Amino acid sequence: MERNEEGQERYFIVARRSKKGLSRGSIGRADAETATGDLIGMVYGGGGSARSSGTVKKQDTCPLTRHQAQLLLFVSPASRRLELLRNVQLFTKICALAQEDLVVVKHKKDFQPCLVKNLIQLGKKDKPGVLQMLGFELDLVDTEHDILSKTAPLPFFSAADIVQVAPSHLNTRQPLRDSGDLDFKRKEVSRINSMPALNSHNAKKQSISNTDVSSSIQALSQYSLEVGSMAEVISLNGLTVYGVIRWIGVPEGKKNCWAGLELDNEATTCSDGTFGTKRYFTCEGNKALYVPLTNCKPDSRFLFIPNEIPKTIILYLDATLFSLFTSSTAFNRMFNRSADSDEGISHILRWDIVNRLRRSGFVPAESVMKFRKQLGCKSFATEEKDPEEFITLLLKHVLHIEPLLKIRSHGELAQDAYTHQIIVEKNQVRAVPSVQQLLEMSFVSSNLKFEEIPSCLIVQMPRFGKKFKMFPKIIPSTELDITDILHCSPKECFLCGHLAEYECFQCLMDHKLQPGKIKQYCSTCNTQVHIHPSRKEHTPHKLTDPDHLPEDAPVERHQMQLFAVLCIDTSHYVSFVKYGPNPRSWIFFNSMADRCGDDKNGYNVPVIRSCPEIGDFFSQSEEEMSKADVRECSELVRRLLCDSYMCLYQRTE
Repeated sequence: MERNEEGQERYFIVARRSKKGLSRGSIGRADAETATGDLIGMVYGGGGSARSSGTVKKQDTCPLTRHQAQLLLFVSPASRRLELLRNVQLFTKICALAQEDLVVVKHKKDFQPCLVKNLIQLGKKDKPGVLQMLGFELDLVDTEHDILSKTAPLPFFSAADIVQVAPSHLNTRQPLRDSGDLDFKRKEVSRINSMPALNSHNAKKQSISNTDVSSSIQALSQYSLEVGSMAEVISLNGLTVYGVIRWIGVPEGKKNCWAGLELDNEATTCSDGTFGTKRYFTCEGNKALYVPLTNCKPDSRFLFIPNEIPKTIILYLDATLFSLFTSSTAFNRMFNRSADSDEGISHILRWDIVNRLRRSGFVPAESVMKFRKQLGCKSFATEEKDPEEFITLLLKHVLHIEPLLKIRSHGELAQDAYTHQIIVEKNQVRAVPSVQQLLEMSFVSSNLKFEEIPSCLIVQMPRFGKKFKMFPKIIPSTELDITDILHCSPKECFLCGHLAEYECFQCLMDHKLQPGKIKQYCSTCNTQVHIHPSRKEHTPHKLTDPDHLPEDAPVERHQMQLFAVLCIDTSHYVSFVKYGPNPRSWIFFNSMADRCGDDKNGYNVPVIRSCPEIGDFFSQSEEEMSKADVRECSELVRRLLCDSYMCLYQRTE
């Protein structure tokens, strides 16, 4: 194993979701590399704190500098980090920004030109293992009056908020960078005060002239064009011609930037790549046209301006809301607590969505659209998100609910979460596993325990994205027993039923002891089991149990009840919801089951229908369900088994 040299830090971003469960866009630091090409290190969570440690295949990552990693950490959600990283030229320019550089940002549903004022560090420096995030402090430019506006301070912007960077108006530029000896005035947010004054002998107070700002703003429309861009130009006779930019520069005898285009069609006034007496590129026939770069525009034939919200956005959000609130009482306490102070988005959620959903089973599209627009992040109304991103935003920022899960790792302090991603190796469970088996294996193999019984448990299946599924079928357990993965709770001996004192991970897959079952033993059984020669090398560990319990004390089982399953097939989200005490009380929801009218003027027709066959299927034994041939099952049973994405459970007490 090769370790990093002292003082040398290697950062990375996860480009492909790994079998270890690291999501795409996660930022990490590699401390060592194995001979097989695995990186060993830690992954950073929200706020730049070290979330977890582990391994990831090097081929699933892209290397980053420390500066790039800090900039990307402030970008949320994680999927946007990869989008920004793919735009190599833009991200390179963002990393090299200096004071007084002109940029365009997306702010309040509009694009605003701004001047870079400062680089901001966010996070707690004095906390060990923290990689501080970097954001930008910007000043808004008033384009109508060519002056810097005196409005209220803007929020800090992430690198992903910057959509364009203008060419530098200064000859001397020094990029903003993190400094090793910073004077931190605030614990959470710090301005980097070691930035040099740029070209200060030409511009007092590091400001620039209005003329420079105006000319740079005008240049922004051309600045997105580069060699290889498809562009259009209005010719001298008024016709629009199209081509690909093959060269950009200042030709001999000119002062400004020009572009050399290879047109789609030949023209008598064009050349084969020469301009004057110089050749700047070569093409076939008379297709080379040279024009000032300011005359070029992006090829309008390939521009896409969305006129409506993509259908996938409607699907994931509607199906998630339906799953969470149709019948479950897990969140009622939160609604009742805030009933008197409901305002804004929480009022919309309570009265326009949940109340209508439970009273009539129907929510008008206008109410859902109003809710989307109030979420505070425009991308939730215009881009497809993972349901877990939406659930976290909904519970944390709309309902102001404390994290649903408190999970203890390796005996350390408990960490908070709103959902749990199951992480297992395929050979650790059966070919057709149940959620019970997957959850237990996920916890035991990672040495995790619930700190307390959650009121609601949202479990993400081991499938990554819309296409890759680790298991072709998964059985949603109607009852989830979490007794054996609950910290500081009495547990039953696997063999004799008395109070367990030890747990052995190596016994988990023992083919003589019901492989896949959690093995917890009383003191006597622990000794007897490990006398066997094949188990002498096992290392059982002592359980943390409540004090002063008699050896024959009955062990209370803690179970959670399945109340909804969210499914996805390609980009089509649907949900199954348990709506009553009867085992056959299941309904199916599809927000786009049918459509009236055409794609332009029509509308989607949602469908809710009873599906008692789901209850009939669940009435079988687990062995019978695992052997079921999906080709002989009903369509809805097949979708439940093959397309499950999230299973939602609530406490039964």
